[in-house]
Amino acid sequence: MFVLTVDQRRSRHDIDRVENILHELRSTPLLRPFERTAGDEVQAVTDNPHLVVKLVLGLLRREYWSIGIGLGPVEEPLPAQTRAGRGAAFEAARIAVERAKKAPARIAVEQAPADTTLAEHAADIDGAFTLLGTIVIRQTPDGREAIALMDAGLTQVAAAQQLGITKQAMSKRLLTAGWQAELAGRRLAERLLAAATDGHR
Repeated sequence: MFVLTVDQRRSRHDIDRVENILHELRSTPLLRPFERTAGDEVQAVTDNPHLVVKLVLGLLRREYWSIGIGLGPVEEPLPAQTRAGRGAAFEAARIAVERAKKAPARIAVEQAPADTTLAEHAADIDGAFTLLGTIVIRQTPDGREAIALMDAGLTQVAAAQQLGITKQAMSKRLLTAGWQAELAGRRLAERLLAAATDGHR
């Protein structure tokens, strides 16, 4: 199971962005939806590796969040309210988000504190997300716009036309944004998350 605990960065010097993020993510197919847990923090639960990667990328691109991912079991059945959830993955997510606040890529992954079987998986996933996060947070708005069009299924030619630029300019934007490296990072993170889940069943 994956618990995401996400905390607003520099919240004392910014507006409260929690309600906006809850609204934006309200239709995400999670086991338990994002919910405000305390102050400027939100939390959600999923068992879907692909969804974890997608959420992480979206949150990193919003630039206002520190992201902690906890790996491990949770007490089941899960309660109706996310913030009422308990279990090792919730504890791990709490540790992870505190570390993420000081991490260059604004993301950290931790295993259940008492579960040494997940330690190697968590370290590998943490490394993959650190690399992926480093790529994403350095992207310019133009680069992110180009990647969004590619993610929507457009060809480079069609994306270039929509942006009103040449195919060569589109290729340069994607190259500068590290699009191929991002794709490789996404696949790696997703495979590692899936392996952690499979290895713990």
